[in-house]
Amino acid sequence: MLNVALIGFGLSGRYLQAPFFSVNPNFNLKTIVSNSQNPKEYFPTVEVMKSLEEVLADDDIDLVSICSPNATHYEFAKKCLLANKHVLVEKPFTATAEEAEELIQLAKVRGKIISIYQNRRFDSDFMTVKKVIEDGLLGDLLSYEVHFDRYKPILNAKKWKETNNAANGILYDLGSHIIDQAIVLFGTPEKVWGETCTERIGSEIDDSFDIRLNYGKLKVTLKSSLLVREEGPRYILYGTKGSFVKYGIDVQEDHLKAGIMPNMDAFGIEPESNSGIINTDINGLHFRGTIETLKGDWGILFQNLYEAITGKAELLVKPEEVLEQIKIMEQIKRY
Repeated sequence: MLNVALIGFGLSGRYLQAPFFSVNPNFNLKTIVSNSQNPKEYFPTVEVMKSLEEVLADDDIDLVSICSPNATHYEFAKKCLLANKHVLVEKPFTATAEEAEELIQLAKVRGKIISIYQNRRFDSDFMTVKKVIEDGLLGDLLSYEVHFDRYKPILNAKKWKETNNAANGILYDLGSHIIDQAIVLFGTPEKVWGETCTERIGSEIDDSFDIRLNYGKLKVTLKSSLLVREEGPRYILYGTKGSFVKYGIDVQEDHLKAGIMPNMDAFGIEPESNSGIINTDINGLHFRGTIETLKGDWGILFQNLYEAITGKAELLVKPEEVLEQIKIMEQIKRY
């Protein structure tokens, strides 16, 4: 069993990570660092600390999960590696490729695992899209389009999220997820183009983006905005044999906020109304119908992290892959 310390108890720490550590028997959620909330209300057995330094002084801590504000990720991860702790970093990994490369090398020197919380590799919708592509149901894929939109015209009450710095903004927030998904599916693109915009009144950060990744015959479009009130398709795929369109988003975050834990039967299962629509040829027969969405399971990331740390499996979310994501985001920022 690995002893875990969680740095931060906001959305990610409280809802997206702590429940998975608490239900997985390979982890002991030993410590949570929080200065503004009482984690014991939700996880009564944890020890509450006030600083990262207290955690680093605890020799019993094996893994530190960093869920603190984006601008702290590089500094905190570096301190954890120097203290000989394994590290899980909430996205974005770092603000720059240079910082990411330094952490990757430091982890190798220290003989420690460092990974990034790219949990949306294990979303129900993305895993379904991935299977549709891998099973060749659309033939040769020609167009892959993803929208990660929300309607949040009011500025975030958390001031740090609205502060203009290198690691903030929608590109590093939501963009890091769908760029990562594209890299998982297709690798590093041949060409990159993109732009970010500021659309909300009073905003200091980018809150919209339009990205194009060129993979030769395959063209990838990734878009996001915080001012989309009417939901459109989340995934739109066109291939030489057919098309696949998917509405709706993975329900794990909503389930966790509602108190549905990862070890409950209903967790991660989307409603049938969110099933994707496919129109294609299968074994010479034309078929148009729905495809049931696979069950979402962010727990896969946590179990794999345990197995990677204990030498039982290869790490799924490799920092080298996320380094490519950071390079793409830096390139878009330069346009």
